[in-house]
Amino acid sequence: MRLHSAKVLLWPVLAVTLLSCSAAVAQRADPDEWLNRMSAAVQQTSYAGTVVRIRDGKVEALKVVHTVSDGIVREKVVAQDGNGLEIIRHGNEVHCILPDRKSVLVEEWNDQSTVFSTLPTSQVRFGSEYDVILKGEDSVAGRRTVLVAIKPHDEYRYGHRIWLDLETAFPLQTQLIGEDGQPIEQVKFADISLNKPIDMEMLAPSIDIDAFRWVNQAPRHVNHEIESSWRSSELPRGFRPIATHGEIMPGSDEVTTHILYSDGLADVSVFIAKADGKMSSGPSSVGGSNSFSVVVDGHRVTAVGEVPSMTVEQIATTMTLR
Repeated sequence: MRLHSAKVLLWPVLAVTLLSCSAAVAQRADPDEWLNRMSAAVQQTSYAGTVVRIRDGKVEALKVVHTVSDGIVREKVVAQDGNGLEIIRHGNEVHCILPDRKSVLVEEWNDQSTVFSTLPTSQVRFGSEYDVILKGEDSVAGRRTVLVAIKPHDEYRYGHRIWLDLETAFPLQTQLIGEDGQPIEQVKFADISLNKPIDMEMLAPSIDIDAFRWVNQAPRHVNHEIESSWRSSELPRGFRPIATHGEIMPGSDEVTTHILYSDGLADVSVFIAKADGKMSSGPSSVGGSNSFSVVVDGHRVTAVGEVPSMTVEQIATTMTLR
C-alpha cells in the first residue's frame, strides 16, 4: 500500500520533470538547427492527415497522403468541400482532377510539398533581413511542437511562424505574418500520422478518369539557363537574381523569360513576354501572393511572389532592358 502511494505521488513529479527537461532541450537548440532539421523532414517524411488552410477569410479542408521513396515525391490531395477536386502527384508531374469538368490538368511543380509552398531550406542564410527566434513549446494535432518565429527587418517581406514537431521537426502549422503582426495565411494539420506505412492504393485517383479530357498546362523549358539583358534597377534590399531560363507557356509559341529573385526565404518570379492588346496592367492578389504587371519596351513584365504588394510592384516597375 505504501509503495502504491509512493508511485501515485511520484508520477506527477516525474511528468513535470520530463516536460521541463524537454522544454529546456528545445530552448537550448539553435534556431538554424531546427530549420535544418525541418528541411530534411519535409524532404524525407511520409505522412497522412487532414490539413486546414485559411486565407482571404475562407477555410479549406484537405485530405493529404504524402510519401517519399528514393527521393521521388508521391502525393494525393483531396478537397473536402464537395467539389471532388483531387491532386495526384508523381515527382514533378501533377494531375489536377476536376470531376465537374470531366478534365485532368497536367502541370509541373517543383515544390517539395503541395501543402507548404514556402518554407526555408537548409541552405538558407537569412543574413541581415530576418531574425529567427525560438518562442517556446505548444501543441498541434495532438503532438508537442516548438514554435520558430522568423521576423523580417523591413516591410518588403513577410514574417513566418512555424510550429515544428518536437520529435521529428516536421512542420505541423505555418503562418504567413503581415506588417500588423496578424496571419495573412495559415496552414495547420488537424490530424496527422507521421512515418507510418502508406498503401500505394491511397495515392490512386478516387474516381475513374479514363474518359476525362486531358489538358497539358506544363510550360516547356527551352533552356534551363539563359542570358538575359533584363535587370531591375532598384531591387529591394537583400534580393538578388538566382536563375534565368526560358519557357514556352501553355497556349503560346513565344518564349517567355523567367527571372527568379530571392532574399534566401522570399522568392519573386518575373515573367517577361511580348505585349499584346489583351494584356492588363496593375496589381492582383490571392492570400499572401501578390503580382504586378506593367508594359516595358513593348514587353509585358509580371512580378509575382509570396511577398507584400509593394515588393512585386517595385521589382516590376524597375525592370529595364539593357
